[in-house]
Amino acid sequence: MIVLDTETTGIDPKQGHRIVEIGCVELIDRKLTGRNYHVYINPQMHMDQEVINIHGLSNEFLLDKQLFNQVADDFIEFIRGAELVIHNARFDVGFMDHEFAMTRRGLPNTYDICTVTDTLKTSRDEFGSPKTLDFLARHYGVEKLVDRTYHGALIDAQLLAYVYIEMTRHQNTLNLSQGDENTSDSLSVRRVDQNRSGLKVIAASTEEQQAHDQRMAIIEKKAGHSIWRGEVSAEN
Repeated sequence: MIVLDTETTGIDPKQGHRIVEIGCVELIDRKLTGRNYHVYINPQMHMDQEVINIHGLSNEFLLDKQLFNQVADDFIEFIRGAELVIHNARFDVGFMDHEFAMTRRGLPNTYDICTVTDTLKTSRDEFGSPKTLDFLARHYGVEKLVDRTYHGALIDAQLLAYVYIEMTRHQNTLNLSQGDENTSDSLSVRRVDQNRSGLKVIAASTEEQQAHDQRMAIIEKKAGHSIWRGEVSAEN
């Protein structure tokens, strides 16, 4: 699994905007492995100060960096066959596919290289509306794990990795591992023997019945109703 983020010169590749930074971190068994991919890219265009203020990469800094065409093969090799985790994947994948096409070398599109999980869509399913990475980082208490003075691609990829781990933590308890030869048996329906002996019923005593009624009366007085109201008898 590869967690990915990009920084760009703007918001729309159709308007000529380009990628200026790619950051990727590898997750295996829900843990960061320390294997990363990080590169700055010369976009061959001038960036407005408004954009520079977001990611902190100046025009001068990027002048001597490699072009996307020069890093494309290594980048593809790093993500090939992986599950990419991206926040707002439509944005990043759109830029990646645009850059692949601009090399004019017949490079594949992102979805031909790997699968993509969009945590923006996951947050919409979880919270009822899509949430920003900043919101998710605060919600899951991981916002201080990385220094985000600027929204660098590698920095945001690391933060998204921590968010993804917390966002999917409940999946770690499901024990539904694919490929387990015992999975089908463990999930199959097991029917109870029709000839089994009856279950022993222990009826509430008179004192227990009275204690139950008293407790229900207290709950109904405070809440106005009780979902547990009912007779506890020796016949049940």
